[in-house]
Amino acid sequence: MPNPATTSSNGPLSANPIRGPRNLSVEDARARMLARAAALPAETIGVVEADGRVLAETITAIRDQPPFDASAMDGWAVKRADVGHAVSLTIAGESAAGRGYEPVLQAGEAVRIFTGAPVPAGADLVVIQENAERDGDHVRLGPAGDGGSNVRPRGGDFRAGAVLLEPGVRLDPWRLSLAAAAGRAEVKVARRPRVAVLATGEELAAPGGEAGPFQIYESGGAGLLPMIRRWGGLPTRLAPAGDTLEAIVAAVRDIDAEVIVTVGGASVGDYDLVKPALATLGLELDIETINVRPGKPTWFGRLGDSRLVLGLPGNPASAFVCAELFLKPLVLALQGAEQPHRMDTAPLAVALPANGPREHWMRARLGPDGVTPFPDQDSSLVTVFAAADALLRRLPGAPAAVAGATMDILRLDRA
Repeated sequence: MPNPATTSSNGPLSANPIRGPRNLSVEDARARMLARAAALPAETIGVVEADGRVLAETITAIRDQPPFDASAMDGWAVKRADVGHAVSLTIAGESAAGRGYEPVLQAGEAVRIFTGAPVPAGADLVVIQENAERDGDHVRLGPAGDGGSNVRPRGGDFRAGAVLLEPGVRLDPWRLSLAAAAGRAEVKVARRPRVAVLATGEELAAPGGEAGPFQIYESGGAGLLPMIRRWGGLPTRLAPAGDTLEAIVAAVRDIDAEVIVTVGGASVGDYDLVKPALATLGLELDIETINVRPGKPTWFGRLGDSRLVLGLPGNPASAFVCAELFLKPLVLALQGAEQPHRMDTAPLAVALPANGPREHWMRARLGPDGVTPFPDQDSSLVTVFAAADALLRRLPGAPAAVAGATMDILRLDRA
């Protein structure tokens, strides 16, 4: 019987990809991937559409914020020297938000003022309205309080010329509010990378359809596509390809994407055809395997047309762990993110035995006592990944760890 990896219905189709290093450490593998991830060109979009995007320009303040001394309270703007000995002060006018009192305040005068309104020139104190009593065109003032002025100084938030946001930061509602406070209606952001996801294998049945007795529902795409979208990418789900070279080549040959992610077909069996199929498109491997658990068969390379390809294991949990470790930094780096991979630490809530020869990323939960790995780390368990909110890193050959030890963790983006 012909080997399915070397024969198609139309004759020979296979080729061998240019080989890459095997059994790389997680950090070395990620560094190799990021070295291929040049930031995409920038585009200008509205501030309100930029949530989650990566900034591609410097946001600089064009004026002071606030642009004038502003009242922090509703009350009366006065001269501090007039408080405590004047029987009453003459009401000279009113200052409201967007409509200030323009004359210079004189001794013996008071101006009715509201929160956020400009403090009149000559005033250095706002007496809160609870400590004042109006009597016609005069106001009697009580004590000034604890010595505070209730005045927000001009430029108290930021000064003209200050750098407020720098390229590479991921924009969120708070940073976008800062950009808007600086007068920006639009911002330059990196273009979103297009990421195509291809699941392979005759054993996969589409969710919602009817699964055969020896099939499982394809669940990787349901997790990977929203992950990519959250990381700023534009995901496309390709129709699952069967176990033939032609189907795999046809699925990716003309897809317009910066990154192609394959799920499954990453090992060395007769039906692991992804790499031989992509070799016909000029696949050059930068990484063949990674010294990681789960996910050792994860690989990375690029096609002859420079499209990047990340091969993830078929087990959904393995695919998700390696997506967090490699795909997320890759998608962020393509957007010029300043920190595409970020680790935290947490105390270990339970003792752990010594680790084996592979770097182990354990699905875990964070709680008041620290981080607790799930007892069953089988790479096929989707239920465990669904319940996890962190990955706990154990280095190759790490000795046994006692409860309370500080551990490296990667927080998962859970709603």
